[in-house]
Parts: sequence; C-alpha cells; structure tokens
Amino acid sequence: MTTGSTPPPTAPRRSRARTFVPLAIAAWAVLEIWLLTVVADVAGGFTVLLLLVAGIVLGAAVMKQAGHRAFRNLTETLQRMPGQPGAAAPQTAPQGSRGNGFLMLGGLLLMIPGLISDVAGLLLLVPPVRSALGRYAERSLERRMRAATPGSLSDAFQQARIHRPDGKVVQGEVIRQDGAQPGSRPDEGPRPPLTS
Repeated sequence: MTTGSTPPPTAPRRSRARTFVPLAIAAWAVLEIWLLTVVADVAGGFTVLLLLVAGIVLGAAVMKQAGHRAFRNLTETLQRMPGQPGAAAPQTAPQGSRGNGFLMLGGLLLMIPGLISDVAGLLLLVPPVRSALGRYAERSLERRMRAATPGSLSDAFQQARIHRPDGKVVQGEVIRQDGAQPGSRPDEGPRPPLTS
C-alpha cells in the first residue's frame, strides 16, 4: 500500500485559436448582417440584392481566371522540366504566377455574401496588395521554419525540401554530419544517398 497519492489529471489547455476563431467568426457574421440591414435601410433591399449578386458573379469570374492561370503555369512548368522534348534552359517562374492563391482567396471572399467580405475580396484583387501579402506570408513561413524544433512537422518539411541554386526544389532527405541522427543508433554508419 502506498501512502502517496497521484496528482489529479490536468485537463489539456485549450489553444487560443480554438477559443477566439469561433468568436471572431460569430462577430464577423453579426457585423455583416448588421451592415446589410443598414445599407438596405439607406439604399433599399433591391440595391443590396444587386450588390450580393454582383459579388457572386465577380467572384466566380475571378476564381475561374485564377484557375486557368494556375493550370497554364502548371503546364508551362511541366514543359520546362529537363528531359522533356523541347525543354529549354531552366527559367524562373513567371511573374504572374505569384499571388495566385491570394487571387483565388479574393474571388472566394467576393462570393461569400456580405459587404465586409466583398471589400476584403476587392482589396485582394489589387496587385500591390497581393504582392505585399505574399512577401509577408513568405517571410512569416521562413521565420517559422527556421524556429522549428527538431522532430516537429515544420522541421520535417524543411528537411524534405532542398532548394538548388537555380530555384528548383528537390525532394530528399538531409543527413546531418554534426552529430547523431535523432532515433539513430550509434553503431549505424552513414546512409547511402537516395537514387532515382
């Protein structure tokens, strides 16, 4: 018989995102409905209906254009791959391919009924806004990748993507020479490189 007692199990902490994201979505929905009723009182219900339909039509057109651009960029990239007939020298990605995800997000926001989402979607259609957001997202992602702890998902993603000087990304495995691999045995020698 033991005299000590085990401490009571602690409940896992709820993350901030799980707490605040539902509250933010609810506040956004209430604000959208309130703004639609204010505009309907001032300009009329038919004007609000026209604004919502125009947003849906414009958003669908933007998403269609972004999808065509993404398919065209994918086709051009596959045609430039080494070993393909008529493949040219390696080039960088076309400038128009940057920010395509933000263009699709802008189209999606336009399709969501509401005036605030329409304004946000229209802002994402402006090229300088898209490029500024793209640069911010790249810097943020790079910062998180550098700060990744060993064994985390970000660390695994960083190790699996090797950037060559010509800008191409090669899938592979990074073998560190500075010490033993996590989970490796000390008597294990270096592993052979991956071959295709």
